[in-house]
Amino acid sequence: MHPDPSASFAFPSEPVVFVDLETTGSTFGVDRITEIGVVEVGPSGVSQWASLVNPQRPISSFVQQLTGITDAMVRDAPTFEQLASDLLERMNGRLFVAHNAHFDHGFLKGEFRRMCLRFAPDVLCTVQLSRAVYPAESRHGLDALVERHALVPSARHRALADADLLWQFWQHLHRAHAPDVLRAHLDRVTRRFQLAAHIDEDTIEQIAAGCGVYMFYGDDDVPLYVGRSVRLRQRVRSHLVGPRRSAKDLRLAALVRRLEWKATGGEIGALLAEAQWIANARPAHNRAPKSRSGDVRGAPWPYAGAIAIEERDEASGQRVWHVIDNWCYLGMARSLAQAAALRANADAPAFELSTYRVLSERFARGLAATPLAAATLASAII
Repeated sequence: MHPDPSASFAFPSEPVVFVDLETTGSTFGVDRITEIGVVEVGPSGVSQWASLVNPQRPISSFVQQLTGITDAMVRDAPTFEQLASDLLERMNGRLFVAHNAHFDHGFLKGEFRRMCLRFAPDVLCTVQLSRAVYPAESRHGLDALVERHALVPSARHRALADADLLWQFWQHLHRAHAPDVLRAHLDRVTRRFQLAAHIDEDTIEQIAAGCGVYMFYGDDDVPLYVGRSVRLRQRVRSHLVGPRRSAKDLRLAALVRRLEWKATGGEIGALLAEAQWIANARPAHNRAPKSRSGDVRGAPWPYAGAIAIEERDEASGQRVWHVIDNWCYLGMARSLAQAAALRANADAPAFELSTYRVLSERFARGLAATPLAAATLASAII
């Protein structure tokens, strides 16, 4: 029995769970969990929970030798399905801390997904945390932490014992480093999965990495904010998570309930789509564009019909075309034939002041445009 390492330690104000798993192997989607250990820490103190798990498949001889967990030990243990409800309740809404957290989080996420349950806690990896706090050290495995920080293991390669080592490491860090310094490290390595309301990291990962526009919505689907970026996914994430967010971003993130986004190929497309979305939705957190003397509603359209502006999609390297007619942005196409079809299927274009503002000066500076009628004829001849 090792000495109580929690003496004279201020417990975190927000609940934290230190988690370790043992599994039949290391392959997601194939191997299964054999043991779960959880140390729950919060304002009221510490509690521990552990269970063997019947993986419903054999454990390899190597893993049996490493962990000491045999097929016979788990034969009568509960399945993950039988444990899932209680386990989810223990971990929901808590910071999930694990060593090589991608492994433990990935296995648990896979098991919950099999049951159609959503598991998306914020995740902190103690390997990454150790590297951040002790960059001069070359080894950051659990055995290295035990040796370097005088942690006291009750066992190794058993779930609850290893989870307890992470709790000991956490306490050591809070005793050894100034709170503001440690908080900066924690913010830097924590991976935020629950970003704002129902927006999580899985949602963010679906967003295009290149140029595009996005819109945040609040309660009752009220438009809040429209933005654009040449690194769309990164920009959206920066609004919702991270220690360097502005006061404006913090206020906005608290209001966001869902988002929409659109890849635009290039920066011209992003400018056009952003201006159009702002003009149509009038989101509360966007500044109204300043009026300019050069803005003339109903200004003459300098072409005989619809045009296509070519851009290179920075993400794929392919060409895209933005279709405009009568100062009205009709959308993006992947070919001139699609551009012509987009125009043919659109309603009669109505003058958009937002599009005029984006393009009029660029046309004056020589922005190239392809008349769609000529492009379609040339395509037919070829």
